[in-house]
Amino acid sequence: MNKAYSGSRQFVAIVLAGDRSNDDPVARDAGVSCKAIAPICGRPMVLRVLEALEDSGAIHSIVLCGPPAPALKDCPELAEKIEQANITWLPSLDSPSRSVESALQIIDENEHVLLTTADHALLEANIVNYFISRTLETRTDASVGLVEYRTIADTYPEVKRTVIQFSNGGFCSCNLFAFLNTRGRQLVPFWRQVEQRRKRPAKMIGGILGIWGLLSYITGKLSLEAALAKVSSRLQLDISPVLLPFPQAGVDVDTAEDRQFAEKILSSPEVSQPLPGQQ
Repeated sequence: MNKAYSGSRQFVAIVLAGDRSNDDPVARDAGVSCKAIAPICGRPMVLRVLEALEDSGAIHSIVLCGPPAPALKDCPELAEKIEQANITWLPSLDSPSRSVESALQIIDENEHVLLTTADHALLEANIVNYFISRTLETRTDASVGLVEYRTIADTYPEVKRTVIQFSNGGFCSCNLFAFLNTRGRQLVPFWRQVEQRRKRPAKMIGGILGIWGLLSYITGKLSLEAALAKVSSRLQLDISPVLLPFPQAGVDVDTAEDRQFAEKILSSPEVSQPLPGQQ
């Protein structure tokens, strides 16, 4: 059951809905022109994400970066939603970070911003609300949503995820970020420097933290908190991790197999419930 957001602050959401390549495997498998409109259990992924944001009660407007204008013709429901709902469409640019920078240019600097992706097909209002509530409690400049790998593996042992292994455990991205002020938005240009290394954790850590941070990471001495503290110091802003207890929050749709797996999860009862003892 979705629970309405009870906080006093609301966010603008940015949803990235562009393809990383001209021949996206998910789009190809689904027989559609763009990954974002690939159906999951008969419903385009991007619509699932937009509805989760709207149902949360925490989002007052949405900036949708992509899908390409021609793809909107292939998804009339999305085109209609953009016309009728409080959604601003922008073309996606040649990288996710540049698309985010483009979206931030039209969002007032005093707004709280939530960032997610159209391939977060298992996103639900409960997950959005949990992330936002915990983010506001941190009182930092920016936050990044993470799921412990064991949380995912214990529930979905067959799923393959990119894991960043720290001394206090392995963590997976869940494609949820928040920028709470203008300082927090400085994370986006920095992200652009490292986004090409996202599938290579060691290279990504090296690019973020330098040689000594990389050595600490390789030798298993670098904790998640220490890594974020180093990034915060380097960028002169405070970044906090928000650990999500929902295993499906760490499952996005990057491959045809991921799409099939997402459909399997959505066919299961109580998808949006966190693991016992982690509420």
